[in-house]
Amino acid sequence: MKETQEQKRRRLLELAKASVANTYSTGEHSLVQAINTYNELDKVKNLIHEKLEEWYGIYFPELRSGSMASYAKFVMEFGKEKKSADKDGISVIFGAKEGERVFEQAQKSIGRDPSEGEYAMLRMLAKQEEDIEHVQKDLDAFIKESCNERIPNLAYLVDYRIAAELLAKAGSLSKLALMPASTIQLLGAEKALFKHIKFGKKPPKYGILFKMPEITNGKRESRGRIARLYATKISIAARADAFTRRFIAKELKEDINRRLKEIDSRKGRR
Repeated sequence: MKETQEQKRRRLLELAKASVANTYSTGEHSLVQAINTYNELDKVKNLIHEKLEEWYGIYFPELRSGSMASYAKFVMEFGKEKKSADKDGISVIFGAKEGERVFEQAQKSIGRDPSEGEYAMLRMLAKQEEDIEHVQKDLDAFIKESCNERIPNLAYLVDYRIAAELLAKAGSLSKLALMPASTIQLLGAEKALFKHIKFGKKPPKYGILFKMPEITNGKRESRGRIARLYATKISIAARADAFTRRFIAKELKEDINRRLKEIDSRKGRR
């Protein structure tokens, strides 16, 4: 019996629904959403902290700290009356050495204390920053667990957050697995690549992979070579995670370490 147009429409609709359900059944998209949320929250947290430092700088311009969390904690605990702050309490926040410096700065500060209304707003900003930090910690734990479960080779080979970002940029594990190493190397450098193609700017050598300490801390002339090395091994690891499900990352990592030593020795000879 020949299929009617309505029957054909319904059959194709059911096939499409099944395909969508199958695509989202792996959990990859939850991991992608988690890492994207983590990165967006990082931007929000940095913006809030920037405004907090600008605003509280009116009342305590001498306060400087390399830790955003410690700065926000100080505002919440002692921001209202800094000269009355407890020395031991400050040391708990900043550590003994930095805490002593902050305590002395608070006693000599030229800034005035904020009013009740001003401090209420400042404390709200600091609390918002602290809340985002807590959410990020929970997200980070989820990302780590999901990476170890779904992309174990990638998570072992590179930092699990970098692995999740590569997955997010590719769109899915199967797409990442089918990408050539040269494309993986430039994931995250789309803007720089566009400028190179459109305006003839210098071509990028790496994207997300630049976050890896081996590349970030490497010599400038070696970074491109190291990025290519990692991209090649990431491509192999992604295929193992997507298709064979065999754990081969340990061998890949050993090969990377061996090649990195060769790059360093070659650089030393030069």
